[in-house]
Amino acid sequence: MATTWMKPLHVNKGKTIAQTITDRTDYAKNPDKTWQYKYVTGYECAPRTADIEFLLSKQQYADITGRNQGKHDILAYHMRQAFKPGEITPEEANRLGHELAQRFTKGKHAYIVATHIDKSHVHNHIIFNSTTLDSTHKFVNFWGSSKVIRRLSDQICLENGLSVIKNPKPSRGHYGTWLGDKKEPSWRERLTTAIDAVLENKPADFDTFLKQLAEAGVDIKRRGDTLSLRMKTLNTQGKKQKRFIQFRSLPDDYKENAVRERIDGKRVVQKKVKPTATSSKNVSLLIDIQNSIKAQNSPGYERWAKIFNLKQAAQTLLFLQDNDITEFDILHDNAQKAKDDFNNISVGINTADSRMKEISALQKHIGTYSKTKDIFVAYRKTKYSKKYFAEHEQAITSHKAAKKYFNELGLEKLPTIKSLQTEYATLSAEKKKLYSQYHSARKFMQEILTAKQNAEQLLAYRSTAKEKENER
Repeated sequence: MATTWMKPLHVNKGKTIAQTITDRTDYAKNPDKTWQYKYVTGYECAPRTADIEFLLSKQQYADITGRNQGKHDILAYHMRQAFKPGEITPEEANRLGHELAQRFTKGKHAYIVATHIDKSHVHNHIIFNSTTLDSTHKFVNFWGSSKVIRRLSDQICLENGLSVIKNPKPSRGHYGTWLGDKKEPSWRERLTTAIDAVLENKPADFDTFLKQLAEAGVDIKRRGDTLSLRMKTLNTQGKKQKRFIQFRSLPDDYKENAVRERIDGKRVVQKKVKPTATSSKNVSLLIDIQNSIKAQNSPGYERWAKIFNLKQAAQTLLFLQDNDITEFDILHDNAQKAKDDFNNISVGINTADSRMKEISALQKHIGTYSKTKDIFVAYRKTKYSKKYFAEHEQAITSHKAAKKYFNELGLEKLPTIKSLQTEYATLSAEKKKLYSQYHSARKFMQEILTAKQNAEQLLAYRSTAKEKENER
């Protein structure tokens, strides 16, 4: 069982960048807490000189990119991973700290792992450099990263036979500016959310949009050609936004020109989706080692398969926890529902697509019928003259083909082109909406069916093991 948190490290007040980095790394490496540095290890840096190496990479970053963020710069990130008392050795904890840091940073950032043993619970302090190893980029934090770290840590614990907290509660500790998923949304984020909400009402024009935005609780100030916005409502801490934020300083999809394009339908913005806490890896099927010929003939493959199965069992358990599935019957019902939902979406897309093809063909034949109608009427007045037919063969043949197509459809009265265009636009919008659900529904169906099959295999293995134990 492990608890985790993470916070960014800024320049401390009254200190230099070098002093700030040194203070934090010295705290992590404290010899009284790490058994005289025995449990301090590093990746792409020497633990004793990590602060100097971090500082050097930042100087290289500034030289290469020409960027310098000053006091607002994030120098490094500090992660903590605490384990249940008596469940793990310091050596093992340090190894798992490395694994957590590697998976989270993808090996692109130097870091140190310092395992503290001064408390009843063994815990890791992981400090990784915000600058990449090649000194060309910096780590970009993201919404929900604290949850990702916790889920990664949980998965690593499960893979190594350690327990996990089923219903973790937010830590009460003070994490400075980093509050994970409990972080107070910035005023800029609140404004973009308010803009999205107003645009969902599909205002007729930009003036109507501004009026609805004001009604939604946003102060609007115009100075010349410059528009500025400010939230009227208080945040959860009871604070009020003091300064106006210029419209043109908002993200690209929220600048004035972009909003005008969104109102006119010339720009489509995907709805913001909060990242889930699950690992980026999908659930994979377990390998049937007992019936695998390759495993029987290759001890190396058998060892790899056992490790692979252990990881996938952990991934399956995390998937079930994330979706609040506590019983096999619930898993069975949810898997069936996922299949039904995906099939319904597929049928809806195919039905809309088929009808859109029919409408396109019908429009084509109606157009042809209208263009050739006068020629066919004249042809009939000539009492179907061969000479007239020879002169207008293509038009007359096309007219007959269109008439035959209408008869096959059983149409007594032809629909108008405008009504067909309206129906086509409606079907197109419906198909687009279904497609937006298609990929996520397919992915979830595949994952839950895989989890169900893994659960069945694990339950069968457990049942067989119990029978053998009873026989003994």
